[in-house]
Amino acid sequence: MPLATVSRLFVLTALCAASSPAFAQAGDPVKGKTVFARCALCHDVKAGPKKMGPSLAGIFGRTSGTMAGFTYSPAMQKAKIRWDAKSIDTFLTKPSGLVPGNRMAFAGVPNPVDRANLIAYLKAEAK
Repeated sequence: MPLATVSRLFVLTALCAASSPAFAQAGDPVKGKTVFARCALCHDVKAGPKKMGPSLAGIFGRTSGTMAGFTYSPAMQKAKIRWDAKSIDTFLTKPSGLVPGNRMAFAGVPNPVDRANLIAYLKAEAK
């Protein structure tokens, strides 16, 4: 196979991998902590602390709008989203797009690498 063809195949494979959901989930939790600084005013990764938003402790596997002790918007309660890496990624892209009418005043995290890093941080810290 000519070198030019091999090079094109390599580039195509790299582009496909970069756009796959698996790539989106392979973030860096250390970099994610920096991204989480945008969230920390309203959320905590530890159980218990109540801020403007709910604690994110135990977020993976939890259903939207169900954490005891926090008053969610009717929209978030009705959404019935089971939080996993994919649903969190979709939500973080544009919260009002996934759950119209939710009370979270946050435009989202448009950069997919930042979202992947943030999700990796949440997986590591929000237990």
